[in-house]
Amino acid sequence: MTTPRVGFCGIGRMGEPMTQRLLAAGHEVAVWNRSTAKLAALTDAGAIACITPQALGECVDIAMLCLGDGKAVEEVVFGEHGLVHAAAPPRFLIDHSTLSPALTRALAKRWHESTGSVWIDAPVSGGTGGAEAGTLAIMAGGPADAIEAVTPVLRAFSSRVTRMGDTGAGQTTKLANQAIVATTLAGLAEAFLLAKRSGIDTSAVPSALQGGWADSVLLQTLWPRMVNPPEHATGTVRVMLKDLDAIAELAHTSATVQRVLPEVRRLLTDAVQRGMADWDLSQIFRIGEAESLPQA
Repeated sequence: MTTPRVGFCGIGRMGEPMTQRLLAAGHEVAVWNRSTAKLAALTDAGAIACITPQALGECVDIAMLCLGDGKAVEEVVFGEHGLVHAAAPPRFLIDHSTLSPALTRALAKRWHESTGSVWIDAPVSGGTGGAEAGTLAIMAGGPADAIEAVTPVLRAFSSRVTRMGDTGAGQTTKLANQAIVATTLAGLAEAFLLAKRSGIDTSAVPSALQGGWADSVLLQTLWPRMVNPPEHATGTVRVMLKDLDAIAELAHTSATVQRVLPEVRRLLTDAVQRGMADWDLSQIFRIGEAESLPQA
């Protein structure tokens, strides 16, 4: 496959810059999104808009998904006008969404039995900035030869594609990634409040800690957003909580005891109940702003 035709379903915060990178790399790209208004910038850049996922599936060799949850993935693939109904389905379906490994394996089996084609779970990490810069990290699950075949296309928006194992292994790795992100996020929120209430110049902390053991991409990215709240969310509380629900499911099925993540999950659940579901993740420190220990 030298010049595969590519389709992308799900033009959101991540999907749009990923698709722009595909177009910039010279790929012929078809796009579909539930809200057609989000397609304008892509069609202006040369993408071909399709009226249904089925129509998209009929004109591409590789179909990519970047959708909000398992229900959306199942609908786009197997719904009334889903990809599965294409007369000649795509040879490869690459799912960049974050789902539970068990659901991914079930959907992949159903897809292969219906079409004979390959499902690759390929969740990404690196945020919108990574998508725009083409530096996303992709952790993939599926047949080695299939992942090798699509890697040149994936490199349009990623700096690294790693096969982690069979179907579902990419999702398992992404959930491990999210476990690290979520616990780090909660630690940053508590550290930020500790510094703020103690009179420290919070804006100086990232540079002060740079190069030390506490330094990280998350510190350098999220802490400044705590100091100066962003106008638009790049990652929301709602999405992270969805991922923590998937982690809890995986922990249960793998008989893994977790002590820290359940507390973080409760924190994000509290945030959603307080109306913060669509807030930027950096703002969860605000839950603790009104709280204080009783004075002795």
